[in-house]
Amino acid sequence: MPTRLERRRDPSVAKPAETSWVASTMSALSDTLTTRHHSRDFVFAHGHYLRSRVMAVGFIFLLLSPLWLLIDALMLPQAVQRYTLAGRVIMMLGFAGVVWWAWRSEENIRRIRFSAGALIALPALFYALVLSVVPHDANQALVGYNFIPFLLVAALSVFPFTLLESLLAGLLLQALLVFAQHVNGSWLTPAGLEAQWLLATLLVVALTANHFQLSLLLRLYRQATHDALTGLLNRGALERRLAEIEREEARTGKPVPYALLMLDIDHFKRVNDTHGHSVGDKVLREFARLIALQVRAGDFVARYGGEEFVVVLLGADAENAALVAERIRETVEGATLFDHDGNPVPVTTSIGVACPDAPQASEATLKVADERLYHAKESGRNRVCNG
Repeated sequence: MPTRLERRRDPSVAKPAETSWVASTMSALSDTLTTRHHSRDFVFAHGHYLRSRVMAVGFIFLLLSPLWLLIDALMLPQAVQRYTLAGRVIMMLGFAGVVWWAWRSEENIRRIRFSAGALIALPALFYALVLSVVPHDANQALVGYNFIPFLLVAALSVFPFTLLESLLAGLLLQALLVFAQHVNGSWLTPAGLEAQWLLATLLVVALTANHFQLSLLLRLYRQATHDALTGLLNRGALERRLAEIEREEARTGKPVPYALLMLDIDHFKRVNDTHGHSVGDKVLREFARLIALQVRAGDFVARYGGEEFVVVLLGADAENAALVAERIRETVEGATLFDHDGNPVPVTTSIGVACPDAPQASEATLKVADERLYHAKESGRNRVCNG
């Protein structure tokens, strides 16, 4: 079972089965409504997925735009073409800029999100511009332009946007359709109301697709980065987060302050041999819960392997790290755990603490913490070693 702290902080962490379908549905909706409760790690993974979609769709739009120039040349009067040609050239340059910007923004999530918004906004602005500058008596000659809001609403379903992001974009496109209908005189006519209803229906379909797509990403992310038994980060996810710290140190040339705790459940093999593996699993889950309750929302906890766990305390110095480690040790020692027959299962932990004071490879920090953990176990277990 995942810890209460992890569930509150990150919806990508595995959740236990809900007691009702309504509760499960509401939980899933809250996970896809906004990015507010997404972990930094998932936001980064989500941004990379969004970036690939932006580049693919942007490239498709860029290729299709010149083809539409041929349709304009065949269908539109010369007086109208001078407006549409200029607008399409600007839009094509915009698509090229979006693809280039997304390609250059691999490590910048804000730029990726801006690129995704720009990809939807460019055709909408082009359509609004054409509607504004083309003379009213020539507006009916705009063959195929009225479908642009519908195309863009449908395109929303391709991207893993949150529900609020897609809803906002959809409402703006709905307003664009209202503007177009005022220009061409179809506002509040049967044909105009039918178009509004169709666009609203497409928006509902797009929102549904966004929900399922983002839910799937969260589930895949959870399976790839979290330990199935405890709900904590797995070893691979821990190493990726430590690698992020290394990249930040390499980029700035300054150390990122953090402390690393390596923890081990004392005599865990004895627990398995005496009480069985199912009780051992129960002890691991409860041990993970107790650790996570003692750290802050910005820190992260991982199951390193077997009965070994790692805690990374961001911004902590050696003194604070030692205090947190001692608090964890006392909490575990004072916890009351029972086997399936109600018999108490005593559990203690040994902890090694490493706090690098200069930029160094995460493997070196893990090695120091592991050596100090070994020293704590050799010194009698149920203790903290930080030097």
